[in-house]
Amino acid sequence: MSAPAQSSSSFAVASKQLLRTTLLDGLRTLLREKDWARVTMADVARQAGVSRQTVYNEFASRAGLSQAYALRLADEFTGEIGAAVAANVGDVTGALRSGFARFLASAADDPMIQSLLSGEAKPDLLKLITTDAAPIIAAASDRLEVILVESWIAIDAETAGRIARMIARTALSYVAMPPAPDADSDVADDLASVLAPAVIAARASERDGAS
Repeated sequence: MSAPAQSSSSFAVASKQLLRTTLLDGLRTLLREKDWARVTMADVARQAGVSRQTVYNEFASRAGLSQAYALRLADEFTGEIGAAVAANVGDVTGALRSGFARFLASAADDPMIQSLLSGEAKPDLLKLITTDAAPIIAAASDRLEVILVESWIAIDAETAGRIARMIARTALSYVAMPPAPDADSDVADDLASVLAPAVIAARASERDGAS
């Protein structure tokens, strides 16, 4: 009896995740065509081929929709860092440099961020990365901490947490005030040169403690 119940539960979770992904993908497509200020919940519903009420059931409001989109961006950012760490085994500075370079390029191309930085002022989006940024920072920090602990970097959880929060807050600050397009590599170099010594020192301390 328990197996069918578990299967049904798993299907419901997968279906809900698919719906959310479809809606957020649809929002991204819409934002390529129009400014966030002109996007309605009905627009998102039509783009995804669902009812307007379905969108409200999932996100409750435009604020909930924009926060969900921002949280997915945070997840994508940490994925960039994770991929960079995996591709630069043994090279902390290179991993961070590559991760930040990827993040800056992705942020510059994202239509929600482009909408935030252009056209009329958008207080709701600005709040997402300032006064209401705690959920985004927490989500990004948690995943970055896992990367720092479980990858080849392998530093202790307490130190990883501190460094992860610093990386998340630093990255968010560049969303609000991005570098010039031709300065991305310089910014990535600067950030890596500042943060890498802390990671390297933590790794050395971890090895010394284990010996």
